Amino acid sequence: MTTQAKDLTKQAPTSPRVRVGNYALLARMADKGRADLNGTVGEYHFDCPLDNYLFGFKEVKGEDVKAQLASGASNEDIAAWLDSHGPKKTAEEIKAWSDSVEGANPTSDPEKKEWFAGECAKVGLIPATSTLFDFLEADDRQSFKA
Repeated sequence: MTTQAKDLTKQAPTSPRVRVGNYALLARMADKGRADLNGTVGEYHFDCPLDNYLFGFKEVKGEDVKAQLASGASNEDIAAWLDSHGPKKTAEEIKAWSDSVEGANPTSDPEKKEWFAGECAKVGLIPATSTLFDFLEADDRQSFKA
């Protein structure tokens, strides 16, 4: 099944919380990759540090995932491809990783704390009680408010 590219100049990519094959970030990463291939990625970036959380977990390269997207792979196809590439991960390991990345708060990282505080202020979030996913969703809403 082929999935159509979103126009990310007109709408936000899928929430990073949406899980496909129990992988957080996959749907959002795939939206950005397809939009990049389609020339409609807008302000978003494929193979960015966020996407690399997922790529690093599975020890795959963004260019290899992009080739799968270019072939017309659906999100479910990408999840199956991830399952068969890189180190084998159990369903429990995938869920634990997804839960961890979904709950990540960048204020615990000294190199990201100041950046995150500034970005949270722009979208009205409190850094100490917000996750990276909270910020991404708030930023998407603000970017595409009517």
